[in-house]
Amino acid sequence: MNEKHLYLPEIKYNLQMECISVFDMLKIGVGPSSSHTLGPWRAAEQWIKELKATNDFSSIEHISVDLYGSLSLTGKGHATDLAVMLGLSGKDPERVPINSIAQTIAEINDTQQLNFNGELIIPFNPKKDITFDKTFLPFHANGMTLTAKAGKKTHSSTFYSIGGGFVVKEDSYDHNDNIDIQNNFPFPIQKANELITHCTNTQKSISEIVLENERSLRSNKAIDFELERIWNTMLECMYIGCHTEGILPGGLNVRRRAFDMHKNLKGKLPYKNPQEWMETIRQTEVKFRQIFKWVSCFALAVNEVNASLGRVVTAPTNGSSGVIPSVLMYYLVIENHKAEFNQIKQFLLVAGEIGSIFKKGATISAAMGGCQAEIGVSSAMAAGALCELLGGSPEQVMIAAEIAMEHHLGLTCDPVGGLVQVPCIERNSMGAIKAITAAELALETNPEHAKVPLDKVVDTMWETAQNMNTIYKETSEGGLAVRVNLSDC
Repeated sequence: MNEKHLYLPEIKYNLQMECISVFDMLKIGVGPSSSHTLGPWRAAEQWIKELKATNDFSSIEHISVDLYGSLSLTGKGHATDLAVMLGLSGKDPERVPINSIAQTIAEINDTQQLNFNGELIIPFNPKKDITFDKTFLPFHANGMTLTAKAGKKTHSSTFYSIGGGFVVKEDSYDHNDNIDIQNNFPFPIQKANELITHCTNTQKSISEIVLENERSLRSNKAIDFELERIWNTMLECMYIGCHTEGILPGGLNVRRRAFDMHKNLKGKLPYKNPQEWMETIRQTEVKFRQIFKWVSCFALAVNEVNASLGRVVTAPTNGSSGVIPSVLMYYLVIENHKAEFNQIKQFLLVAGEIGSIFKKGATISAAMGGCQAEIGVSSAMAAGALCELLGGSPEQVMIAAEIAMEHHLGLTCDPVGGLVQVPCIERNSMGAIKAITAAELALETNPEHAKVPLDKVVDTMWETAQNMNTIYKETSEGGLAVRVNLSDC
C-alpha cells in the first residue's frame, strides 16, 4: 500500500452543496460507523433510486457489491456488508427496529436471497456477491461500486462515503479550484472568521445566526421538531447504554462499562423512562470528583450502543457520537438544572455549525484524516456549543473550538480488529472531557490575546491529514490495531 494517498480537500466535494445544514451534521442512524455503515447504507438507497429511474428495476436478476480501500480493510468490523444488505433491502436506518436487524441479515444468509427494496426477490450470496478489495480508488478512501444485471443490460455506479453519512459520486463534482462557492443562506459561512463577522455586524450570537440560516430551509416548527427528535435520540441512547450490561459483539470480548459506572453513581430515586432518569440525576448530589465520572459514563454509554449496532446520532460521525450528548447532558444535569429545550436547541445549533466549518475546510472522515477528524471535530463542536451556553461571546466560542481541536491534532485512527471499540469508545470520553476544559479555558481568555484562530487550526488539521501515513487512517494496519494480539482478547 502506498504511504499516503493524495485526495482533494473535502471542500471540493461540497461545491454543489450550497449550504450545509445542522441536520446534515447531526443525523440519526445505526452504528457502528457513519462512513462505513450509514454511508454505504445511504449509497444503496441512492442506487435504488437510480435503478428505478431506468425502468429496469423489475427486470434485475443479479446484484454485486465491491468495497474498496478503507471500506474493505475495516468493513467487516464496521458492519459495512450488513449495512449494504439492509440498504438494498429497503430498510430505513432512522426508523428500522433495531431488534429486527439480526433477523433480516440471518434471512439473507439462510435463504441466499435478497428482498430487493422490499419489492423483488433475487438470488444473493453475501460471501460471493460482496467483494472486499483493498485497492484504494483515487477519489476517496471509502469507495464502493454497486452493479446490477437485467438481461443483457448492466447498471453500475460508484459511490464514495466521505464521513458523517455523506455520500457523493465522483462524476457529480467539478474539481476546478477557481470555482466561487455560492450559498443560499442569508448568512453564508465557509470559514470561522466569516461567522464572527456576521455576529459582529448583526450583534447576534452564533446560535441566532445559525437559526436564521436554518429558517431559510424549513419552518420554525420543523426546526424545533427535528432538533427535539435528535436530542431525544441522544438521551435514549445514553439511557440504553447506562442500563445494558454484557459483552459487546465482534470478538474482542469488550465488556460494557457504562452499566457498572452508572450503577455506582446513580442515587436511589425511582424513574421509568429517559426523561425521568435525567431529572433524578439532576436531583442527585454530585460530588466534585464524580462530575467527570458522570461525563465519561454518558460518553461510554452512547458508544457502547453504537458498537452494538444501536441507534445513535452522528455528531458529526458515529465513531464520535458520544462526545456531544455527554457534554450537553453535563450542562443539563450539572451546570444548569433549570435548562430546557431552548438551551438544548442553542447547543445543537452551535455544534452543527462548527462541524460544518471543519467539513468545508478539512474533513470529518477518519479514512481521510485519522481520528482527529472524528473525535477532534466532535470535541471542538461540543466545546464551542458549551461555551456559548456558559455565556461566552462568539469570539470565545471560536476559541473553545480551536483549543479542543488543537489538542487532538495528529490523532490517528487505529481500531483494533477493525471494530469501533478499542480505542474508539474511550476516546469519546476523553474528547468530552477536553471539550469541557476547552470551554472553561475559552471563558477565561481575552479574544484580543488569543494566538491561534480557528481557521488556522482547520487548515492545519487538513495539512496534518494529508501528511498522515495511510496505515493510521481507519485501515487497522497500524498503531494499536497491529500491536494488540487478538488471540489474547
